Formats: sequence, structure tokens, C-alpha cells
Amino acid sequence: MIRPFTRASLLLFAVGLLAATGCTSSPGDPLGELVRRLEGSPVYSVILEDMRERGNFVKSYEHRYRAVWADQVEAGGDLTFQDRLGSWEQVDRRTYERYEPMLGMAIRSKKEGEVEETPQPPGYAYVGDERYGQWRNRNDGTSFWEFYGKYALFNHLFGHGQRPVRRSDWDLYRKERSARRPYFGPKGEFGTRGEFTRTTQPTFFERQQTRRAAGRQQFSEKVNRRIQRSRMSSTRSRSGSRGGK
Repeated sequence: MIRPFTRASLLLFAVGLLAATGCTSSPGDPLGELVRRLEGSPVYSVILEDMRERGNFVKSYEHRYRAVWADQVEAGGDLTFQDRLGSWEQVDRRTYERYEPMLGMAIRSKKEGEVEETPQPPGYAYVGDERYGQWRNRNDGTSFWEFYGKYALFNHLFGHGQRPVRRSDWDLYRKERSARRPYFGPKGEFGTRGEFTRTTQPTFFERQQTRRAAGRQQFSEKVNRRIQRSRMSSTRSRSGSRGGK
């Protein structure tokens, strides 16, 4: 069941990472801090919602996370899921490069008390669990995962409404997960280089194009300045030669 934010859940983030209004002045460990704040939740997923580089000569690196977590209403009762998109947080270069291929992926999750650090497409942790949905058969003999109505918001949060999870995809995911390898989909459609990600995280790719265009312009201007300096130097050299005769 997905319900509005509770006061306790809002407080969880209001005093911590996700309620921050700006980035920290120096790289820290925002992912680790977020995970620590989610430890009390029986189920959660942390999605790398966005990332960016800033600066030219002195670069800084930033992540933006989306957290989807559950609060248990009562012993044996339904889980109440909530989600929150965090602000931009500065990370160090090593962390940025580690997760650079993982845009749009769940990079940390917890289920049944087990924390999973192997990146996977968002929402796959809930697929196959009959508490959240069921497999539906098609006329062609294939099957896909359908969340129950009370968890239908998962389709929006995880993009499954645009691309339902097929049973064959999920079987391949389980094989990769058992080998502790990131799963990017049967055709590599998830992650930073995936076609599916281009439709769900368009602002990242727009920023990339703008940054590349600016870089090409700066390079062109630098070359032109060098050419002009070279011409001026050549002109002065010829003038000096004539004056010495």
C-alpha cells in the first residue's frame, strides 16, 4: 500500500540528507548517510536518479538519489511505501566514476533483512514476490509481471508502465544477481548507456550535449587564439628582418 508521507517519515529526511537545500562544501558519503538513515526500514531501494560534473579545470561531481522505502503499519500488516527525491549531493571522483554507468539504476536495496549492493533495474527487487503482484500470461505464451492495485504506483516510480518486466528478463536478472554482476537488461537498455534510460532521464543527456557543445566551442576558441598569436609572431618576425637590412 502506498500512502502519503507520515510525520515520522518526513522527520527522517528533514533532519538529514534528503532535506538538504544545497550540496555540501566538500565531498562526503551521501549514499552511506542515506543508507544509515534507512536502516530501520524493512524494505528500501536507493536509485541513482541523476548525476553531473561541474567545472572545467577544477571539477566537482554530484549525485541525486531517489529513495523508496517502506514503513510497517503493524506486526503482520501491510507495508506502507513512500518515496522521496533528494537534493544534489557532492561526491568524490572515485564514487562518481564507480557509478557512472548506473544512471537510473537501484544501486542499493534491502529486502528480507538483506542489503543488496549489486546494481539492478529499479523495482526488480519487488518482481516475483507475490506480496506485491503476480505473473500474467499472454496469448503468445510469454508472461509479464503485474503489480497489485495498491502497489500500482511502482509502475510510475520504476518505469514499468513503459516497459513491463517479462518473465524471461527476470530469469536472466536472477542469474546475473547470483553471480553478483550488475544487470542492465537483456539488450543493455538500462543504465547510463541504455535506450530505456534516455526516455526516463532526459535532462541528464540534455546536460551532456550542452557540456560537449561548450567544450567544442572552448576548444575552437583556443585553437583560433593560437593561430592568431602565431600569425602575429610571424608578422613581427618579418618586420624585424626588414628593419635590420
